[in-house]
Amino acid sequence: MAIGQLTISNLHKHYNTFRAVEDVNLSVPPGSFLSLLGPSGCGKTTTLRMIAGFIHPTIGEIEVDGEVVSSADFVLPAEKRQMGMVFQSYAVWPHMSVFENVAYGLRTRRTADAELKRRVNEAIEIVGLKGQEQKFSSQLSGGQQQRVALARAVVTEPRILLLDEPLSNLDAKLRESMRIELKRLQRKLGITAIFVTHNQEEALLLSDQIAVMSQGRVIELCGPHDLYEKPRTRMVAEFVGLSNIIPGSVTAIRGNFATLETPIGKIESLAPHLASDEKPDGRFALLVRPESIELWQDPGEGRHRGRIVEALYNGNIIDYLVKLEAGDLSLRIQQFAPQRHADGDTIFVGIPKNGITVVEDYATKI
Repeated sequence: MAIGQLTISNLHKHYNTFRAVEDVNLSVPPGSFLSLLGPSGCGKTTTLRMIAGFIHPTIGEIEVDGEVVSSADFVLPAEKRQMGMVFQSYAVWPHMSVFENVAYGLRTRRTADAELKRRVNEAIEIVGLKGQEQKFSSQLSGGQQQRVALARAVVTEPRILLLDEPLSNLDAKLRESMRIELKRLQRKLGITAIFVTHNQEEALLLSDQIAVMSQGRVIELCGPHDLYEKPRTRMVAEFVGLSNIIPGSVTAIRGNFATLETPIGKIESLAPHLASDEKPDGRFALLVRPESIELWQDPGEGRHRGRIVEALYNGNIIDYLVKLEAGDLSLRIQQFAPQRHADGDTIFVGIPKNGITVVEDYATKI
């Protein structure tokens, strides 16, 4: 039977009148990768620390493989949960060699020497540090120290691997390579991973499921593709990736389609998440990602005349800000095409129907 099933039910954490975590409910299948995504103060790290056993919940339960490990009345000590933790600061002991850092958890469990050596060497090889066993942390780069922390976390064969923004202290190039290594390691071990991050790109690249948190709550939970392509709310659409929000009001909902009146005219979009019998009340807007918009030099059906306010070269893409003549609306547009348009050029903008998503438009911000 697969191990590492995590179930969180009605989880709350209150500090007097401050509610750090409110009614979090999650089910994480064995071997999957879940990211808790959100800005500082949203409750993601508090949730992770309750999973680890460092913080007691005020209300609710946490189960691992059907066993309650946390509740308002009972908290299984962190060292008995069979979980591995990787911290943002690495927490690699400077007075120990790579081998001894990785072996520490096994030594506290009084693992036999032969078994300890086998497992430590295997973990060191998995993270790509073979040959570095006798080096001290002062002799290692930041990326190597993070690999030591990963090896130390997995050598005890935990049921769940907990990762608290482990890549945030690395430079951009190293962070990119470590993302790939982290996903490779998680897949190779088949371990359940819970990853805390404020970086949307990391969450999209690594995760099977992403829980977006705001003000202590999970406000959206889905796979990376749906989170980016089909977010349900404006606040998530604006938090994950670049977005254009076209304001409007719903004039009709027919089956899976909604029609909105916008500053650039009526636009129909697929909107299966809206109930067909829901009364339109103006709580919706249209999301259009910058890469979904087309630029044309000539007018045509469904195209909107505009002027390029700014064109920014960014290597493999050109980032345009286009001001439309209709509706006093400005759009961010990204193009890979080799043809470049200059500031001040008149242009015609096309918005394909399959590039539009209807989102709920609430005032709350992430």
